[in-house]
Amino acid sequence: MQIVDQILTSDELKLMAKKIFGNLIKAVVDVDRNLLAIDANLHADLEAFLLENGSEQKNLWGINLYPELSGDDFVEFDSMINLRPNQNNFSRSVDDIEIRKKILKIVSARIK
Repeated sequence: MQIVDQILTSDELKLMAKKIFGNLIKAVVDVDRNLLAIDANLHADLEAFLLENGSEQKNLWGINLYPELSGDDFVEFDSMINLRPNQNNFSRSVDDIEIRKKILKIVSARIK
């Protein structure tokens, strides 16, 4: 697990993906602190890692990255940690369009 604090290339992501799932990397984004944590078996592990490093749960959203794909297919908004009825998010996706935009902005700033 790591917090991405520098630019990662798609080639680096491809290598990470092959280690665990083959075609995807699980990631959790802190939309308040503009952080991206990647490279774990479970979104919940990344969520706990960010919580231990000062993040608040309400700001954490799970996504999957597909380094072999591009455009809208590169980021998938799907994680059990996203189920949050108390935040009006009733699915595994990220229902709020503004939060999705923040997530995409953070991902595009960290991955080239």
